[in-house]
Amino acid sequence: MLRSSNPILSKRDAFTPAAPQYGQAPYGQTGFQPYPPQGYQQPGYPQDPTGASQQRTSEPEGRMTLDDVVTKTAVTMAVLVAGAALAWRFIPDTLAFPAMILSALVGFVAVLVVSFRRVVSPPLVLFYAAVEGVFIGMISEVFNNIYPGIVIQAVVATFFAAGVTLAAYKFFNIKVTPKFQKVVFISTLSFAALMLVNFVYSLATGNGGLRGGITGDVSLLAVGISLIAIVLAVLNLVLDFDYIEQGVAMGAPARESWRGAFGLTVTMVWLYIEMLRLLSYLRR
Repeated sequence: MLRSSNPILSKRDAFTPAAPQYGQAPYGQTGFQPYPPQGYQQPGYPQDPTGASQQRTSEPEGRMTLDDVVTKTAVTMAVLVAGAALAWRFIPDTLAFPAMILSALVGFVAVLVVSFRRVVSPPLVLFYAAVEGVFIGMISEVFNNIYPGIVIQAVVATFFAAGVTLAAYKFFNIKVTPKFQKVVFISTLSFAALMLVNFVYSLATGNGGLRGGITGDVSLLAVGISLIAIVLAVLNLVLDFDYIEQGVAMGAPARESWRGAFGLTVTMVWLYIEMLRLLSYLRR
């Protein structure tokens, strides 16, 4: 049984290997299974002349593959980008702030629901992507109106950081140890709790709290928080890559590809938002 320290992927049985095919021995056991003679019928149970029941029980459960994760991540990201583009294009400026706050809260709840479900739900994953797309569209429009061209810069910086992280993970053969997982897990949860308190404070006072506003003077504290957030997001990408790689190696059920795609999407959204903030600091 495989577990992850990523808060999004840390389900107890998320990557339990798929069930073996009927008549196939579980891992570590002998493959010999005694069968009754051909044509033998157990008393009290009529035979199925169509053979449909035997076909149903003999169908093997699909296994998670890297191609599945890549495909489902692409689908999830496409829904998110489409939602962002539609929100940017059709939501009027007068409703931008309410739409941004509402979509952020709904997206947060969706993350919790998907994370705590025992079996991942693809419709819920796509629902999260659509709702988060509205948030991304609104916050991107706000920043781009103040700092023209910053959205393209943030997108390029996000994918560049993710690509460098993946390359470093593969070529330097980074090992994710239990200590590394614990440090990233505790740090991420602590940072999330701090930002949640700061978010509530910002709504109550009308300023940016520890992070400052979108415009105005920039404090070293705000820059430092953004840098810490980017480092944490990159470290969570490492956990995502390791978790998915181990899931594929262990033969996790195919449906878990959606959980891997979901975790990558959440981390990429977080990384993009922090890149957007950091670039806005540098542009002032």
